[in-house]
Amino acid sequence: MTATLAPAPRSPYRAGMIRPFHLAFPVHDLAAARGFYGGTLGCAEGRSSDAWIDFDLYGHQIVAHLDPAARAVRVRNAVDGHDVPVPHFGVVLTMPDWETLRDRLVAAGTHFGIAPHVRFVGQPGEQATMFFYDPSGNALEFKAFADDAMLFATTKDPA
Repeated sequence: MTATLAPAPRSPYRAGMIRPFHLAFPVHDLAAARGFYGGTLGCAEGRSSDAWIDFDLYGHQIVAHLDPAARAVRVRNAVDGHDVPVPHFGVVLTMPDWETLRDRLVAAGTHFGIAPHVRFVGQPGEQATMFFYDPSGNALEFKAFADDAMLFATTKDPA
């Protein structure tokens, strides 16, 4: 007899129960990370030591851990005509928050790996996106959807 597996839990996004995520990542210079995440991005700083710093990234806990030998990975995958850096991380924002961050980054003179734009125009998953790098070369993507229901949209025909 074959065991029946319980269904996978529903996405907390769909159930409206999102909890903050935690992400730890390497940086080669804590002072530069503090300036970028605290200054450029405007993240509130939490606890810290001489080896790491907690930041509040839109309610999520990210932790910059010192690794003087940290080097960015330079892998890219094609997505909608752009070479997207892998790995990368970021937050899905509301459109007004995305626009505010875009304007803040432009005013700060941020160099964008992929400039702010809308991708998948007219398709399921249409989104505003932008990619940039922290001082240690970690790639970040921030995106927003005009319709949050498009976050997990597919191009499959539902019929």
